[in-house]
Amino acid sequence: MTEPRQSPADETGESSSSDAAAPEGAMIGESGLTGQAEAGAEDPAARVAALESELAEHKDRLLRALAETENVRRRGERERDDASRYAIAGFAKDLVNVADNLRRALESVDAAARAGNDKLNTLCEGVELTERELLAAFGRHGIEKIEPVDVPFDYERHEAIVELPNTGKPQGTVVQLFQAGYLLRDRLLRPARVAVAKGSEGPGGPAAHKVDTVV
Repeated sequence: MTEPRQSPADETGESSSSDAAAPEGAMIGESGLTGQAEAGAEDPAARVAALESELAEHKDRLLRALAETENVRRRGERERDDASRYAIAGFAKDLVNVADNLRRALESVDAAARAGNDKLNTLCEGVELTERELLAAFGRHGIEKIEPVDVPFDYERHEAIVELPNTGKPQGTVVQLFQAGYLLRDRLLRPARVAVAKGSEGPGGPAAHKVDTVV
Protein backbone atom coordinates (compact mmCIF):
# COMPACT_ATOMS: atom_id res chain seq x y z
CA MET A 1 0.00 0.00 0.00
CA THR A 2 1.21 3.39 -0.69
CA GLU A 3 1.46 5.90 2.23
CA PRO A 4 -0.66 8.97 1.89
CA ARG A 5 1.34 11.95 0.82
CA GLN A 6 1.25 15.13 2.86
CA SER A 7 -0.78 17.79 1.39
CA PRO A 8 0.83 20.96 0.09
CA ALA A 9 -1.02 22.74 2.80
CA ASP A 10 0.83 20.74 5.46
CA GLU A 11 4.12 21.46 3.79
CA THR A 12 3.16 25.07 3.55
CA GLY A 13 2.18 25.09 7.19
CA GLU A 14 5.51 23.74 8.34
CA SER A 15 7.29 26.19 6.19
CA SER A 16 5.19 29.04 7.51
CA SER A 17 5.85 27.97 11.09
CA SER A 18 9.59 28.02 10.46
CA ASP A 19 9.42 31.37 8.78
CA ALA A 20 7.43 32.79 11.65
CA ALA A 21 10.16 31.83 14.13
CA ALA A 22 12.88 33.37 12.05
CA PRO A 23 12.06 37.06 12.64
CA GLU A 24 12.25 36.60 16.44
CA GLY A 25 15.70 35.04 16.21
CA ALA A 26 16.70 37.76 13.88
CA MET A 27 15.54 40.35 16.37
CA ILE A 28 17.46 38.71 19.18
CA GLY A 29 20.59 38.64 17.05
CA GLU A 30 20.19 42.25 16.08
CA SER A 31 19.71 43.21 19.74
CA GLY A 32 22.93 41.41 20.71
CA LEU A 33 24.79 43.09 17.92
CA THR A 34 23.43 46.46 18.99
CA GLY A 35 24.68 45.91 22.58
CA GLN A 36 28.09 44.88 21.36
CA ALA A 37 28.22 47.91 19.13
CA GLU A 38 27.33 50.21 22.05
CA ALA A 39 29.97 48.55 24.29
CA GLY A 40 32.48 48.85 21.50
CA ALA A 41 31.62 52.51 21.14
CA GLU A 42 32.41 53.13 24.83
CA ASP A 43 35.70 51.15 24.96
CA PRO A 44 37.79 53.44 22.69
CA ALA A 45 37.03 56.49 24.84
CA ALA A 46 37.99 54.64 28.03
CA ARG A 47 41.10 53.33 26.33
CA VAL A 48 42.08 56.82 25.19
CA ALA A 49 41.57 58.17 28.72
CA ALA A 50 43.73 55.38 30.17
CA LEU A 51 46.47 56.04 27.61
CA GLU A 52 46.37 59.77 28.28
CA SER A 53 46.69 59.13 32.04
CA GLU A 54 49.62 56.78 31.45
CA LEU A 55 51.27 59.29 29.13
CA ALA A 56 50.90 62.06 31.71
CA GLU A 57 52.46 59.82 34.36
CA HIS A 58 55.43 58.96 32.12
CA LYS A 59 55.84 62.62 31.22
CA ASP A 60 55.91 63.59 34.90
CA ARG A 61 58.52 60.93 35.62
CA LEU A 62 60.62 62.10 32.68
CA LEU A 63 60.49 65.72 33.84
CA ARG A 64 61.50 64.68 37.36
CA ALA A 65 64.38 62.62 36.01
CA LEU A 66 65.56 65.54 33.84
CA ALA A 67 65.37 67.92 36.80
CA GLU A 68 67.35 65.53 38.98
CA THR A 69 69.95 65.10 36.25
CA GLU A 70 70.29 68.87 35.94
CA ASN A 71 70.68 69.22 39.70
CA VAL A 72 73.40 66.56 39.73
CA ARG A 73 75.18 68.31 36.85
CA ARG A 74 75.09 71.69 38.59
CA ARG A 75 76.22 70.19 41.88
CA GLY A 76 79.10 68.49 40.10
CA GLU A 77 80.11 71.77 38.48
CA ARG A 78 80.07 73.56 41.84
CA GLU A 79 82.12 70.85 43.48
CA ARG A 80 84.61 70.87 40.60
CA ASP A 81 84.84 74.66 40.74
CA ASP A 82 85.33 74.61 44.53
CA ALA A 83 88.00 71.95 44.20
CA SER A 84 89.79 74.11 41.65
CA ARG A 85 89.43 77.38 43.58
CA TYR A 86 90.16 76.13 47.09
CA ALA A 87 92.41 73.12 46.53
CA ILE A 88 95.44 75.04 47.84
CA ALA A 89 93.77 75.89 51.17
CA GLY A 90 95.89 73.50 53.25
CA PHE A 91 99.12 74.54 51.53
CA ALA A 92 98.23 78.22 51.87
CA LYS A 93 97.58 77.87 55.61
CA ASP A 94 101.12 76.56 56.02
CA LEU A 95 102.58 79.37 53.96
CA VAL A 96 100.87 82.11 55.94
CA ASN A 97 102.81 80.87 58.97
CA VAL A 98 105.99 81.42 56.96
CA ALA A 99 104.84 84.96 56.21
CA ASP A 100 104.23 85.48 59.94
CA ASN A 101 107.77 84.39 60.77
CA LEU A 102 109.26 86.69 58.16
CA ARG A 103 107.32 89.61 59.62
CA ARG A 104 108.38 88.72 63.18
CA ALA A 105 112.02 88.55 62.10
CA LEU A 106 111.85 92.04 60.62
CA GLU A 107 110.04 93.51 63.62
CA SER A 108 112.59 92.04 66.01
CA VAL A 109 115.40 94.14 64.50
CA ASP A 110 115.67 97.68 65.79
CA ALA A 111 115.83 100.39 63.15
CA ALA A 112 118.87 101.96 64.82
CA ALA A 113 120.67 98.62 64.76
CA ARG A 114 120.02 98.30 61.05
CA ALA A 115 121.30 101.81 60.38
CA GLY A 116 124.59 101.11 62.15
CA ASN A 117 125.24 97.70 60.65
CA ASP A 118 125.46 97.30 56.89
CA LYS A 119 125.45 93.50 56.98
CA LEU A 120 122.40 93.41 59.24
CA ASN A 121 120.66 95.95 57.04
CA THR A 122 121.43 93.91 53.91
CA LEU A 123 120.09 90.80 55.61
CA CYS A 124 116.89 92.60 56.58
CA GLU A 125 116.47 93.91 53.06
CA GLY A 126 116.72 90.34 51.79
CA VAL A 127 114.04 89.24 54.26
CA GLU A 128 111.83 92.13 53.21
CA LEU A 129 112.24 91.17 49.55
CA THR A 130 111.33 87.57 50.37
CA GLU A 131 108.25 88.75 52.23
CA ARG A 132 107.16 90.93 49.31
CA GLU A 133 107.62 88.08 46.85
CA LEU A 134 105.64 85.74 49.07
CA LEU A 135 102.76 88.21 49.40
CA ALA A 136 102.82 88.79 45.64
CA ALA A 137 102.55 85.03 45.12
CA PHE A 138 99.62 85.01 47.54
CA GLY A 139 97.91 87.68 45.48
CA ARG A 140 98.37 85.73 42.23
CA HIS A 141 96.60 82.77 43.80
CA GLY A 142 93.74 84.70 45.38
CA ILE A 143 95.13 84.93 48.93
CA GLU A 144 94.49 88.29 50.55
CA LYS A 145 96.03 89.58 53.79
CA ILE A 146 93.70 91.12 56.39
CA GLU A 147 95.19 93.80 58.70
CA PRO A 148 92.21 95.61 60.23
CA VAL A 149 92.80 98.63 62.46
CA ASP A 150 90.33 101.44 63.24
CA VAL A 151 87.51 99.54 61.51
CA PRO A 152 84.36 97.99 63.02
CA PHE A 153 84.77 94.48 64.34
CA ASP A 154 83.65 91.85 61.80
CA TYR A 155 82.60 88.49 63.22
CA GLU A 156 83.15 86.86 59.83
CA ARG A 157 86.79 87.95 59.49
CA HIS A 158 88.10 88.89 62.93
CA GLU A 159 88.76 87.10 66.19
CA ALA A 160 88.57 89.31 69.28
CA ILE A 161 91.29 88.39 71.74
CA VAL A 162 90.59 91.13 74.29
CA GLU A 163 88.44 94.21 74.83
CA LEU A 164 90.34 97.35 75.81
CA PRO A 165 88.61 100.11 77.83
CA ASN A 166 89.29 103.84 77.57
CA THR A 167 90.60 103.74 74.02
CA GLY A 168 88.69 106.80 72.86
CA LYS A 169 87.22 104.71 70.04
CA PRO A 170 83.59 103.67 69.55
CA GLN A 171 82.65 100.38 71.11
CA GLY A 172 83.49 97.42 68.87
CA THR A 173 86.20 99.23 66.91
CA VAL A 174 89.38 97.27 66.20
CA VAL A 175 92.16 99.15 67.99
CA GLN A 176 95.05 96.69 67.85
CA LEU A 177 96.22 93.89 65.58
CA PHE A 178 97.89 90.85 67.12
CA GLN A 179 98.04 88.61 64.05
CA ALA A 180 97.08 89.28 60.45
CA GLY A 181 94.29 87.25 58.89
CA TYR A 182 94.03 85.84 55.40
CA LEU A 183 91.28 85.24 52.86
CA LEU A 184 91.41 82.59 50.14
CA ARG A 185 89.28 84.23 47.45
CA ASP A 186 85.93 84.70 49.22
CA ARG A 187 86.57 82.23 52.04
CA LEU A 188 88.30 82.87 55.33
CA LEU A 189 91.63 81.13 55.56
CA ARG A 190 92.49 82.53 58.99
CA PRO A 191 90.77 85.24 61.05
CA ALA A 192 92.70 88.34 62.07
CA ARG A 193 93.31 88.33 65.82
CA VAL A 194 92.58 91.74 67.24
CA ALA A 195 91.76 93.83 70.29
CA VAL A 196 88.56 95.83 70.23
CA ALA A 197 87.42 98.94 72.06
CA LYS A 198 85.20 98.32 75.06
CA GLY A 199 82.42 100.79 75.67
CA SER A 200 80.64 101.69 78.87
CA GLU A 201 77.89 99.13 78.29
CA GLY A 202 79.85 96.32 79.90
CA PRO A 203 79.88 92.88 78.40
CA GLY A 204 77.64 93.82 75.52
CA GLY A 205 80.53 94.29 73.11
CA PRO A 206 82.07 91.62 70.95
CA ALA A 207 83.55 88.84 73.04
CA ALA A 208 86.30 86.52 71.94
CA HIS A 209 84.85 84.79 68.93
CA LYS A 210 86.35 82.46 66.37
CA VAL A 211 84.69 81.81 63.06
CA ASP A 212 84.96 78.67 60.94
CA THR A 213 87.99 78.70 58.69
CA VAL A 214 88.78 76.89 55.48
CA VAL A 215 89.99 73.36 56.04
